[in-house]
Amino acid sequence: MKQIIIIALLALGFQHLNAQQYMDRSAYVGFFSETKMENIKADNNKGTLVYDAATGSIQMSALMKAFEFEKALMQEHFNENYVESDKFPKAVFKGRVENHTSLNFSKDGTYNVKVTGEMTMHGVTKKITTDAVFKVVGGKITCESKFNVKPEDYNITIPNTVRDNIASAIAITVKANLEVLKK
Repeated sequence: MKQIIIIALLALGFQHLNAQQYMDRSAYVGFFSETKMENIKADNNKGTLVYDAATGSIQMSALMKAFEFEKALMQEHFNENYVESDKFPKAVFKGRVENHTSLNFSKDGTYNVKVTGEMTMHGVTKKITTDAVFKVVGGKITCESKFNVKPEDYNITIPNTVRDNIASAIAITVKANLEVLKK
């Protein structure tokens, strides 16, 4: 009888751990470049974000070829000439929500947090620190973050002929609708 109780308690414990992991397989990643010459916007709704509430660990990946542009030629140049999507197929962020213990997913509210980690893109890994906002409304959990990256920090070369068309710092937006990870 003791063995059955122990097994039941262990199973409940594992379910509790499982309920602390959240995921979005269609997270949004967008970027925007604003210059006097032109604005460039790209959207990707195929990102994957995983958040572990117990540890504060957060990971996100986005396929470079999943970014969609208004103009097909921009998309082609982005994939072939700049980020070299065949050679470097995705961008990956691995980090931690620093003040993750302030998050309470069982209570409606807005939670401002600090996220630190490393982003790897175009074969280069750089440290990133940014703010993020988690919102809980009626049991639905969303998170959003905005930060800037410089193409040269990731060895992305912008030819002089189009240098004035692309901002020196690109605005990145990440949005995710988190659901309990089902294994």
